[in-house]
Amino acid sequence: MANIRTRIRNAWNAFADKNQNAYQSATNFGEYASFIRPDRPHFTRGNERSMVNAVYNRIAMDVASIAIHHVRLDDNGRFASIIDSGLDSCLNIDANADQTGRALIQDIVMSMLDEGVVAVIPVDTSIDPIKTSSYDILSMRTGRILAWYPDRVRVDVYNERNGRHEEIVLPKKSIAIIENPLYAVMNEKSSTLQRLIRKLNLLDVVDEQSSSGKLDLIIQLPYVVKTDTRRNQAEQRRKAIEEQLAGSKYGIAYTDATEKITQLNRSVDNNLLTQVQYLMDLFYSQLGISQSVMNGTASEQEMLNYNNRTIEPIVSAISDEFKRKFLTKTARSQGQSIMFFREPFKLVPVSQIAEIADKFTRNEIMTANEMRQVVGMKPVPDEKADQLKNANISHPDESGYSDYSENSSGYGMPISSEDAISSVLDIPISDINE
Repeated sequence: MANIRTRIRNAWNAFADKNQNAYQSATNFGEYASFIRPDRPHFTRGNERSMVNAVYNRIAMDVASIAIHHVRLDDNGRFASIIDSGLDSCLNIDANADQTGRALIQDIVMSMLDEGVVAVIPVDTSIDPIKTSSYDILSMRTGRILAWYPDRVRVDVYNERNGRHEEIVLPKKSIAIIENPLYAVMNEKSSTLQRLIRKLNLLDVVDEQSSSGKLDLIIQLPYVVKTDTRRNQAEQRRKAIEEQLAGSKYGIAYTDATEKITQLNRSVDNNLLTQVQYLMDLFYSQLGISQSVMNGTASEQEMLNYNNRTIEPIVSAISDEFKRKFLTKTARSQGQSIMFFREPFKLVPVSQIAEIADKFTRNEIMTANEMRQVVGMKPVPDEKADQLKNANISHPDESGYSDYSENSSGYGMPISSEDAISSVLDIPISDINE
């Protein structure tokens, strides 16, 4: 009964709050309010109107699906464990008040591909990064670099305290500056992608002109239009035809038998679409991506090529810059690092999971419980399921069984060393023990 009373006394409802008028007042949250999310990434330089933004979004989603962790290495430089730190939490759980760790990585990649370079700023830290290099990162955000100085940069960052974008100057050593590894292909002025974007813009202009609703007619009058009087008559005739077409329900007008009308809004034969298709194929080949990757029908070899040539360089650029800027030399000497982990079973069909599970467990690469988690099953509370042992081979147990005999059914059965000696020498086991 006490629990029910406590629940009733402490229960809260967002619509039944006594101070809901205060919640509805925007002045209690700051002087600025926006009807769209101001912190989300926006494409620039015409990329928001181009079809390449779908390529940017696809790459950003695939990079964000790879886990990046703050880890500890062993003496041989191999992964040992994940460090529970603020940096690891920002990369995987809570990056800031508006973004998860995965959303932050996607924001980094989209901004980097669009602008060529992006800055990742530790907004909240345990200690001032300018005073010391040993601090814990509590929140992070991406920023657009506006100006470059010898040891500092001016960046545009969203300030979640007042809901506005602000320009601040920060030292390069305290922020991560990540450059697009595919800059020469995507962001150079004469790169393949920029040429493709210009061609696409021209194609859009042609489409707008052809669908603007204009008739583009040339009226050939039965007299020579050279004097002012004839030009005035021609202008009146043109206005008369325009009024007929505008006032007609079906857009029909009449002309004199001696007048000739030529329509120009027919399709003009040009090679613009062919050039766009050529540049698109060239861009895909240089980027290591194909149309089948975009529509989800890529083969295993195509996805491997896409991951190795496109995704891996971007993830490596992010992890290397984080390691260089956010981990001190002392931390790196103590075995700390930034590593990324790709899920190897995401692209494996269900028909091959059983064969892979048998090979991995039989060769003592993964335990049974680890394979159960791969297929989405709960681990079993059995000690053997967490041991790297081949279940198809009998192992010596703690009693010292190491030899095998054959029972009446023909199957090998383990026997002790005393049984083996007794069977060979024909001596009772009691005499051997004595």
